[in-house]
Amino acid sequence: MKVRRDEAKRRIAVSFALMLGLAAGCAAPDAPPREQASAPPTLAFTDVTEAAGLGDFRHVNGARGDVWFPETMGSGGGFLDYDGDGRQDVILVGGGAWDARADRDVRKLWLYRNTGNGSFSLLPDEVFPPRLEGYGMGIAVADYDNDGDEDLFFTTLGPNHLLRNDDGVFTDVTREAGLDEGAQWSTAALFFDADRDGRLDLFVGNYVQWTPETDVFCSQDGENKGYCTPDLYEGVPGRFYHNRGDGTFEDRTEAAGFVASSGKTLGASELDFNRDGWPDLVVSNDTEPDLLYENRGDGTFEEVGVRSGIAFDERGRARAGMGVDVGVVDDSGEETIFVGNFSNEMIAVYRHLGNGAFLDRAAASKIGRPSLLTLTFGVFLFDVDLDGDLDLFAANGHVQPHIERVKDNVTFREPPHLFLNDGRGAFTDVAPEIGGVLAEPMVARAAAYADVDGDGDLDVLVTENAGPAHLWRNDLGGGRRFLRVDVEGRASNRDGIGARLELVAGGRRQVRRVRTGGGFLAAFEKPVTFGLGGAARADSLVIRWPSGRVERFGGFEAGLTLRLVEGGGEAPAP
Repeated sequence: MKVRRDEAKRRIAVSFALMLGLAAGCAAPDAPPREQASAPPTLAFTDVTEAAGLGDFRHVNGARGDVWFPETMGSGGGFLDYDGDGRQDVILVGGGAWDARADRDVRKLWLYRNTGNGSFSLLPDEVFPPRLEGYGMGIAVADYDNDGDEDLFFTTLGPNHLLRNDDGVFTDVTREAGLDEGAQWSTAALFFDADRDGRLDLFVGNYVQWTPETDVFCSQDGENKGYCTPDLYEGVPGRFYHNRGDGTFEDRTEAAGFVASSGKTLGASELDFNRDGWPDLVVSNDTEPDLLYENRGDGTFEEVGVRSGIAFDERGRARAGMGVDVGVVDDSGEETIFVGNFSNEMIAVYRHLGNGAFLDRAAASKIGRPSLLTLTFGVFLFDVDLDGDLDLFAANGHVQPHIERVKDNVTFREPPHLFLNDGRGAFTDVAPEIGGVLAEPMVARAAAYADVDGDGDLDVLVTENAGPAHLWRNDLGGGRRFLRVDVEGRASNRDGIGARLELVAGGRRQVRRVRTGGGFLAAFEKPVTFGLGGAARADSLVIRWPSGRVERFGGFEAGLTLRLVEGGGEAPAP
């Protein structure tokens, strides 16, 4: 029997009595003068993969010399709290094989339970349905049925799977939920509450039409077969499913306005760029224009990528978009979109200027030039040094094993980037300076973050194509403080996905959005981490729930992990 959230061990409970300024919609107070900045922290990461118990994982891409297109893409992975004990567990996608008999031997999903103190235990296959079909790609995590369990959506080249979590055991409910679309190549998937009815809807990004019979011969050197680019294949449009609230979904792709999808999708992230309270969606596509779906608030979306300025590069060309993430990275309060792109295509950085227009800040942010030669798949924003602003991690790795033969200064295995934010949206890649695991070349794909050891700073998980997963423990020094907030919706969806959190601490206002998905085929932890720098406490916290309710809390001491319930009810917290 799993440990339910409300039956967990001793936790910190925050009640409605702590709430100040109870009237919904009241504004946060003026920020106090900014405190003296704390001493610069010592950033270091330690590879704890083996020690944590994750060393036996290997992604299988099925390569046997045919050089088939899908072999380059996997694998997905990330975090979830599958048993509700407040500790982040690890989920990894195993991949697949082309021979049916060999494919039966591929473990499609690897679920590692966090047993505490940063260690994990691989759970038996029985937690998942037997013989999950499909060549595995990515995962999305959310409590779609509002029962307190984190469920999974598993995308594949083949049939996708909705895996409902019931007390730590997953049941394949794809068909009865209305999500059985047959075999296709699906990649990114994202749960979000599109109509703010308290039930999480689902967007599924699809890639291209490919089979072994339609595989195209491509070559980089004119002689040997290499992996093709997706412009040689027809894209498959994504799908949008509305949650009916009875365990089933309705395909509303056309009715909701998602027919503009060109396919070739590898990333999707939720945002609210126009601050109207309705969740919008940004979609990154491979060799097709990136898309921005503006929520009209009536159950429909309008695709405004070209008009907004995010569809193309500065020369009007579509790029090879991989992973995508969104966050507020400066004092403007406006969201910035980050998209990982192919080598010789710098990471895209689009800052919202207001009125639906975005500015390309790749050069001004100082992310463009350092990322020009790398091929970035996984991207995510997190406050790695707990100084109160969002930094950017980029996982890199090429798709052509012999790229060095035909391209100068481009390699197959590539080290990651770690871009530190100066608080004003200008970044410095400190990975070469830190070294260690950040200097190790990889064929990286998915990347995700979570506080796996409960010390308040955020650790990093990276998967490799046809290789291992890596868990890097964040060993931040320098006395930086934090506040972690987990939310529970009541009128809103139970996960509180789409809630906007605004915190003031040390004279600085921070904005975060509750989400679980993004990047490339990845799932992030749901709790929100605020870095407080040297501040001993947070002065105020405002939660703008998806339901429209606004609640303002008073100060909290640093070092706490809170669980705040919509409407002020009490709940245990890790």
